[in-house]
Amino acid sequence: MLYHLFDWLTREGIKFPGSGLVQFITFRVLLAVLLSLFITTVYGKKLINYLLKKQVGESVRDLGLAGEQQKKGTPTMGGVIILLAILIPTLLFANLEKVYVRLMILSTVWLGVIGFIDDYLKLKAKRVAREKGISYKKTDSDGLAGKFKVFGQVVLGIIVGATLYFNDNVTVEREVISSKQAIRIEKQIERGERFIDDTTRMFDGKMHRYVKVKTPITTIPFVRGHEFNYSKLLPESLKDYTWVLYILVVIFIITAVSNGANITDGLDGLCTGVSALIGVCLGIFVYVSGNIRFAEYLNIMYIPNLGELSIFIGAFIGACVGFLWYNAFPAQVFMGDTGSLALGGIIAALAIIVRKELLIPIICGVFLVENMSVIIQVAYFKYTKKKYGEGRRIFKMSPLHHHYQKLGYHESKIAVRFWIMTVLCVVFSIMSLKIR
Repeated sequence: MLYHLFDWLTREGIKFPGSGLVQFITFRVLLAVLLSLFITTVYGKKLINYLLKKQVGESVRDLGLAGEQQKKGTPTMGGVIILLAILIPTLLFANLEKVYVRLMILSTVWLGVIGFIDDYLKLKAKRVAREKGISYKKTDSDGLAGKFKVFGQVVLGIIVGATLYFNDNVTVEREVISSKQAIRIEKQIERGERFIDDTTRMFDGKMHRYVKVKTPITTIPFVRGHEFNYSKLLPESLKDYTWVLYILVVIFIITAVSNGANITDGLDGLCTGVSALIGVCLGIFVYVSGNIRFAEYLNIMYIPNLGELSIFIGAFIGACVGFLWYNAFPAQVFMGDTGSLALGGIIAALAIIVRKELLIPIICGVFLVENMSVIIQVAYFKYTKKKYGEGRRIFKMSPLHHHYQKLGYHESKIAVRFWIMTVLCVVFSIMSLKIR
């Protein structure tokens, strides 16, 4: 909103010292980071005190883990402050006319509301038990039913996928360097890529021709011809239904990453720190892919109108780092599903928008491993129970972070080492910009 105010004042010829700075994306990114940090660190404490006053405390199941009983009564639903710290700077400093910004605001609110309802229902069950004077034991059935969570994630996937596929403002630009390349682009357009615009720009004293097309393509990491069109997965007779395939892929990614973040949120500061590091990685991808000079230098896909997402990501990183102030061991507040579902969904949507969804297994390596540990544990338990009459386990406990707790590692050491693994994943992912 402030961006639009300054923009209107500039167009009206009203200028004052420093007003021109707001036009620079980098300056607004820094403002977003600072404001999100301020909101989470200053108002985060006020939220903690409010939650304590309202007795919005976490109930802990007896899993035999070290230190778990000390977590009883720790305020939960702290994800509310994360969401506010993301949304407020974005609304103030970003250009809200850009489709990518609107899509990320919708994704944040949508999954935040689903997580909030889940947390609220759990707290309501605890309150009812307390009013009846009976002992409360936390169960999976207390919150929002799993099928409703998945349904909400599927609906969001449909919205994100349909918007990215059909909206005319979602395009990519390709430079036409030779007549052979022009012929290839024309053939690609004939095969279904919708032509939007043809433009020329001056670089290094030379005119460069670009074509803007609308096509469901993504980036294949570490491969020389690094673009892949989803339509290639379908036979010629089904090319017109590429949109169905694309939306299904988006639904799967958003659901998987959102649940992965939710599962990872089991130790103090674990999910928060991992998400902040992933946000840095995606921020770099967004900035270079949305800047035509960097995109040309790196020989990567240039995505018009993408740069404004840097403000959103700056707020995302600031919110995670600021929340970590209170969420690091020993945690003074937990984010709950309000935060974890939203963080995972945000990361998934950003990766899809910047067309790096095939890098998600690397970028979100910790989320993937946590998810797979649960799947492997459950599948092996069911298999051995059917074969031997009793279920056996591969891990001492799943998700994986609980396995290490059972081995005697302190949770802060586990969290820090998972952060280090995320740093390695992030660095490896950024290397994909040059290694092809």
